[in-house]
Amino acid sequence: MKNNFTLLFILISFSIYCQNKYEIKGFSNKYKGLLTIEKGYENKIFKKGCIAIFESKTNTKIIEIQSDELTFELEATKHVKTNILELPYGEQSILISKDFNFDGIKDLAIMNGQFSCYHGPSFNVYLEINNKLTFSPEFTRLAQEYCGMFQTNSKTKTIHTITKSGCCWHQYSTFKVVNDVPTPTLIIEENAAFAPFFSTTTTQWNGNKKNTKIIKTLNLKYDGVSEILSFKLIRSQKQVVLFIIDNQVLNYALIKPNGVVEFSFPLEMMQENYNFNLNKTDNTLTFKNRNATYQIYQKSKENKVNSIGILVTVNGKNYDLKGNLNSIKGSLKTLKDTELNNLISE
Repeated sequence: MKNNFTLLFILISFSIYCQNKYEIKGFSNKYKGLLTIEKGYENKIFKKGCIAIFESKTNTKIIEIQSDELTFELEATKHVKTNILELPYGEQSILISKDFNFDGIKDLAIMNGQFSCYHGPSFNVYLEINNKLTFSPEFTRLAQEYCGMFQTNSKTKTIHTITKSGCCWHQYSTFKVVNDVPTPTLIIEENAAFAPFFSTTTTQWNGNKKNTKIIKTLNLKYDGVSEILSFKLIRSQKQVVLFIIDNQVLNYALIKPNGVVEFSFPLEMMQENYNFNLNKTDNTLTFKNRNATYQIYQKSKENKVNSIGILVTVNGKNYDLKGNLNSIKGSLKTLKDTELNNLISE
């Protein structure tokens, strides 16, 4: 029995000896913290250890979080820095004491690892409610499922998050706090995955009413884009554009006067029929989309274009959308000697 106690004492002593402890002060008048890092992790970027929070007056431990990946910097005095929040991708300290729910009382965010986007810092969030730190799963979700810690705006009483996927998709969200729960009011998604097309999806809430608006634009100066033909329709002043991407695929777009793409073809490269049919004799280009057929025509007489436009057939009815001859740039004839993945010549 004596040997067991001796072994236990040795193990406890060894465990304490193999740990580095740092007292955390200055982030709160009511609480203090203790950071414990396992030996061997002191000089690593990601440190294995635990963060404990105590009530300052009673020295009672109220929160403890274990983590395999803590990141922090020490001051010259060997104190751990706190309340550092450089957004979106700057330094974020292991403890952040701030009023998150705009009730005038400081709350607490504690780093729990690197679980946010691209292996970034993530936090457990505790709201000071009824004179007690209370874990908030809703605020914690904002501090784990986006890119690092969220940002608060005390003037507008709103919360802002950022997340992304690669270079081509970004999301910016705004929340307001309702009954201590962050509730979305505005989400903006920017998508450049299908360049040269760029889309912005805006979702807004007015009470329980949700409204979503998608704006799609086209950058004809984007690398790899070759413009074949463009002209404006007489009645609507919309612009018709034919262009090639990377010398491989032919595309069509109809652009409103405000620069927003109303319609484009092919919508997706994986759809069943994304081909264009070129009639070299008639100098027409035809493609089909769902229940509609589109035929772009460019007629000439004595080597001069005398008519241009789009003939649209929907449910057996024909609509001739005539183009402005003075707005023509390029020619359908350019396609006659061009080989493309989705161009069939007749």
